[in-house]
Amino acid sequence: MRLDDLIQVVQWEEAESALRAIRTAVFIHEQRVPEVMEWDEFDAVSVHLLAHNSAGQPVGTARLLPDGHIGRMAVLKEWRGQGFGSALLRKSLQELTRQHQQKAQLNAQISAVPFYEKFGFRVLGEEFMEAGIAHVKMTLPLK
Repeated sequence: MRLDDLIQVVQWEEAESALRAIRTAVFIHEQRVPEVMEWDEFDAVSVHLLAHNSAGQPVGTARLLPDGHIGRMAVLKEWRGQGFGSALLRKSLQELTRQHQQKAQLNAQISAVPFYEKFGFRVLGEEFMEAGIAHVKMTLPLK
């Protein structure tokens, strides 16, 4: 089975517990993002992507804001390096194209810039801090 087939487009209400578990592990525990900064009003109005391993366990997520921003992309540590991040990003771009968005936008952690550049994203502007982590804005025109 291809990894792309293990990515589902879900709504917050139907997958909240799995989405919370992944984001808590990656952002709150691993990256030390304050919990108050992780949860916001955008979860309920966004489209979410949920990656499962071949056993059906949730291993990764991403969030698509109504304006085309990709965010909250996370893969559990033990599943990194196996293509789930790439599959999540491909599915995110497909979903944004399906929504007729003109461009994909995201705030990338500096360490992730080369990953996004492989997909054609370009850095816009200067580095900034978000939740104590250095980021840059990136964008990709959608055809």
